Amino acid sequence: MTEPARTPDAERPYIHQTADVDPSALIGRGTRIWHRVHVRERTRIGDGCTVSKDCYIDAGVVIGDRVKIQNGVSVYHGVTVEDDVFLGPHMAFTNDETPRAFSTDWKVVPTLVRRGASIGANATIVCGVTIGPYSMVAAGSTVTNDVPPHSLVIGSPARVVAYICRQGHRMRPLAALDYLGSYRCDKCDEELRVSFEVVDNPPASGRPRRRREDRE
Repeated sequence: MTEPARTPDAERPYIHQTADVDPSALIGRGTRIWHRVHVRERTRIGDGCTVSKDCYIDAGVVIGDRVKIQNGVSVYHGVTVEDDVFLGPHMAFTNDETPRAFSTDWKVVPTLVRRGASIGANATIVCGVTIGPYSMVAAGSTVTNDVPPHSLVIGSPARVVAYICRQGHRMRPLAALDYLGSYRCDKCDEELRVSFEVVDNPPASGRPRRRREDRE
């Protein structure tokens, strides 16, 4: 006779019997860890998260509150995920800029996913970037540079095609004055102001970085 499914407790973390969670991992209240998930040592997963089937959470990874990780996602060492982030099915992180099977001196390159960001199915995030707050990476895209706050990026390599509100709706441009742009969401009545700054001495990393600030 099959044992009836248990309903996860809203207060305590729920860990499926097929999951492998290291005893040193810290799992928050109400977080659900499903079939065949592997959570390694010293990992911190916040409150109210969902870690779906066949995911891998590497050693020392930090995941915030209310994060949804869909099937088949691997979150590698060096990746930090803030609150309210969505990671779509089979999206991929990396943590080595020059991977070789025989390398003995490689270093972990960190990646930061800021609050409220969404990464679509099968997207690839090349290490060393920041995915800005409330931004969205379209399915199948390859991210090789920082993603600005509230931006929608598409393609390989990913490029900004629009700005979006916190609910993910595209915003229409209101005005562009000098180095300041203004956008509004007609559904949410939310306004976004984006500022640009010219950098005279860009960083030596080779990745162009333009400062953008979102003010709502």
